[in-house]
Amino acid sequence: MGATSLLPAQRGSVNKNGTENNKIRPDDRAVHDWYRFVLAFPPHLVREYLEHFGITENECVLDPFCGTGTTLVECKKMGIPSVGIEANPMSFFASQAKLNWSANPDGLMRHATDIAARAKRQLYADGLEEFNGLPLLSSTRKPKTIRKLAPELEKLLLKNSISPLPLHRTLVLTEALEDHRDEEFYAHERLALAKAAVATASNLRFGPEVGVRAPKDDAPVVEAWMDALSQTADDLRLWQSAKDVPARVCHADARDVHKVLPENSIAAVITSPPYPNEKDYTRTTRLESVLLGLFKSKEELRSFKKTLVRSNTRSVYKEDDDDELVAGHSQIQRIANDIEERRIAMGKTSGWERQYHRVTKLYFGGMARHLAGIRKVLRPGARLAYVVGDQASYLQVMIRTGQLLADIAASLGFVVEDIALFRTRRATATRAELREEVVLLKWAGVR
Repeated sequence: MGATSLLPAQRGSVNKNGTENNKIRPDDRAVHDWYRFVLAFPPHLVREYLEHFGITENECVLDPFCGTGTTLVECKKMGIPSVGIEANPMSFFASQAKLNWSANPDGLMRHATDIAARAKRQLYADGLEEFNGLPLLSSTRKPKTIRKLAPELEKLLLKNSISPLPLHRTLVLTEALEDHRDEEFYAHERLALAKAAVATASNLRFGPEVGVRAPKDDAPVVEAWMDALSQTADDLRLWQSAKDVPARVCHADARDVHKVLPENSIAAVITSPPYPNEKDYTRTTRLESVLLGLFKSKEELRSFKKTLVRSNTRSVYKEDDDDELVAGHSQIQRIANDIEERRIAMGKTSGWERQYHRVTKLYFGGMARHLAGIRKVLRPGARLAYVVGDQASYLQVMIRTGQLLADIAASLGFVVEDIALFRTRRATATRAELREEVVLLKWAGVR
């Protein structure tokens, strides 16, 4: 391995931890900021690898773990066709909405203003808002009847994700939007609702994990929604000239890319798959998924989780068998054995802890299945960039994710061009420095 020139991930080291490398730059915020996954990678990294790979408008780029569409949006801005694969219903919806640049921005704001007025009128009737100069009907700022989620939906949320009054306002706005929907603007308005619900209405906080902070008594939900749509309208005005650049998202399992895309159709892959750790990525988007009706029961949630690469113990099922694909990989087997031996030595006996060694093998088996399948859709000479990170979540046993994925890729016929350092971060428990890297591959075209 080794490159003769400086790779994008290696340029411009700004500080010890490389934190600037993971920040979205102010001039990149258009469209990306409509809704961002908290763990998304920065647009500038996508742009730099598109340039490094020499991708042109006559080629197609794939992001098989596209999340909220960072790679796809950046490709569209650069006039490059793209396609994404995403299993998470909320992320899939967000990516679709963020790729729709055809809506009339002035019409969007007129329609949103009408919806906001209807919601405000209902909140006035509830005694929560002044309306057209009319004073509050109630001095208590509490409606006679608080709107709530159905009990089965409430059970899907982190406890105290959202307080009663902000939830009431959100549900009133949702009803106004549904009752007076306009298909031209519907996706953008719902995405803005998701953003306002999380950023303004909720009690959620995001660090390494999603958690709940002190509850809010109230929140300006309608105003936050309008602010989000004002940004959307501004960005549409800025980027509508690129509205016809091909970009689409498939709601599918990244392990089965070859089942949904044509053979020999992809010139480059730029992506960041999940890492092997205890982050349940479905919890990060749980509130907005429920509010938008993207799943309505534990059964639907479980069904969706089965379409994910197994990266945490909360998405492991008895019938899973991806681990068989790495049964002959001695280093992965050694790591799994080390985790299990440490668990026993430490007397850890919970159901989740008993799964640590298994999910490690399932994760790399799932990624092996993904890499094996993706070969069919790649053109000979296709270039690939996978942003991944080292992990020590399982009883502090180090997992060098990038190196192991490179080993698996090499066994499947890929040329490993480099493993470039993107940034380092400190592990929460041990304070050890963990590497985030870009695994660079080339497909030679022989399976």
